[in-house]
Amino acid sequence: MKLTSRFLVLFTATACFISCSKQTTPIVIHPDDFHRSVDRVTEIMIHDIFSPPVASRIYAYPNIAAYEILAQNSVEYQSISNSLTGLSPIPRIPENEPVNYELAALIAHMDLSKQLIFSEDRIEAYRDSLYTIWKKQNQKEFDASKTYGLSVAQHISSWMNKDNYKQTRTMPKFSIDSDDPSRWQPTPPAYMSGIEPHWSKIRPFVIDSSNQFKPTPPPEFSMEPESEFYKELKEVYDISNEITAKGDDSEEVAIAKFWDCNPYVSVTRGHLMFATKKITPGAHWIGITKIAAQKTNANVMETVHAYTKTSIAIADAFISCWDEKYRSNLIRPETLINQHIDDSWQPVLQTPPFPEYTSGHSVVSGAAATALTSIFGDNFAFDDDTEVPYGLPVRSFESFNKAADEAAISRMYGGIHYRAAVEVGVKQGRDLGAFVVANLKTKANKDLVKND
Repeated sequence: MKLTSRFLVLFTATACFISCSKQTTPIVIHPDDFHRSVDRVTEIMIHDIFSPPVASRIYAYPNIAAYEILAQNSVEYQSISNSLTGLSPIPRIPENEPVNYELAALIAHMDLSKQLIFSEDRIEAYRDSLYTIWKKQNQKEFDASKTYGLSVAQHISSWMNKDNYKQTRTMPKFSIDSDDPSRWQPTPPAYMSGIEPHWSKIRPFVIDSSNQFKPTPPPEFSMEPESEFYKELKEVYDISNEITAKGDDSEEVAIAKFWDCNPYVSVTRGHLMFATKKITPGAHWIGITKIAAQKTNANVMETVHAYTKTSIAIADAFISCWDEKYRSNLIRPETLINQHIDDSWQPVLQTPPFPEYTSGHSVVSGAAATALTSIFGDNFAFDDDTEVPYGLPVRSFESFNKAADEAAISRMYGGIHYRAAVEVGVKQGRDLGAFVVANLKTKANKDLVKND
């Protein structure tokens, strides 16, 4: 009897020791945990079909929240609250709370992402599966980190909700000026209304205003064969015919399809119309950010820094580009070619539903490439497998800028932009990106930085 009692006491003590040991196991967050969280958001955005400008906003705010938490515990990085329009410093961690900075940052990232997408249940299921693991590892550390992470998410959310996004949801749809032959008109096959005509009213992150990087105007509209505008129109038609005549093996067609990044491609079969879903241009560059971070074995702080800087440049690029799109309100090549040159012509890519000038891909790619170059350096070679899930092969690039140049010209190959929109657009993006790099003060000690 005494032996049995002693055994029970020993068993209970051993079980308690094992249990207590488990509770004090530190929770370790790896860079891949953030990559997976960003990837999950991308997957949900594809499912929910967000437009490119809206998608850029969805990336930016969660990354900023995560960055601000991590920067508090970094010698090399500092808060960017002073660099971002209207953002006050985040709450400090209460004394004696066992907060895991990296865990709190990931929790804040997931919570803000959930606020920004439609299919909340999809991110909740992912989040809850992680919560279960973390609770078992260290309940006390998890609870403290969760409480703090959610408080920061709420702080960023309050700032986010003042960026005029909600107000733009109630503004009128874009009005079509059918009497002016130079003005944009809806294009086949869906003839959708112009998306996000009020995006220029969204509060910028770093740039001073939506029109700070207002580009030079497009060539003056004219259907006279000797005019610059008509020559650019004819160039789109001629290039399209030339590259499609080469067949499916055409390098130019491959480039166009690789950078298509149209989140909603309408497909008509008989009486049915449905959509094929893809990533947005911003999502493609966020994917490139992941590739660069993984190639350099970036730690959690470095990974989140790269995502944050790049997503902010992308978000401001969309605000700048959309400001010009609905100011110049220029008609697409497809409309004019069908009206005046060849009524049976179709572009390689489906024309997106918004005005032509400047090219969104060009502006965003120029800005993203500039931000990434500031982090990882010029001549950073990489293999871009971002489009593999959508049936497209890997493409290799010698640098981010080379990738941006290809993304820009892809829009001409695709038959959806004139040359001016591409060339002026990529410059607009690079100028904006340089401003973001110069004014987004992420480094606490510049002597520690090689490329920033």
